[in-house]
Amino acid sequence: MLLATGGEHVTEKSRAEYFRKLRKEKKQLVFMVDKEKAEALDRKLAERGEGRTEWFRKKLDEELGK
Repeated sequence: MLLATGGEHVTEKSRAEYFRKLRKEKKQLVFMVDKEKAEALDRKLAERGEGRTEWFRKKLDEELGK
C-alpha cells in the first residue's frame, strides 16, 4: 500500500487506475525556455499571485478562442 497526499492508504491497483484515467483526460506539455525569461516570468506571476500552470491554461484558452 502507498500513502496518498491526504495520508490515506491507496493500493497499487487504485494508483495505476488513477494515472491511466489521468493520461486519458490530460496531456503533458514539457519544453525548455531561456532561464532568464523563465525567471522573469516567475517574478511577474508572483507579483500577481498566479502560478505557471494557471497562467498557461489562461493563455491557451485565449489562443484557442475559448
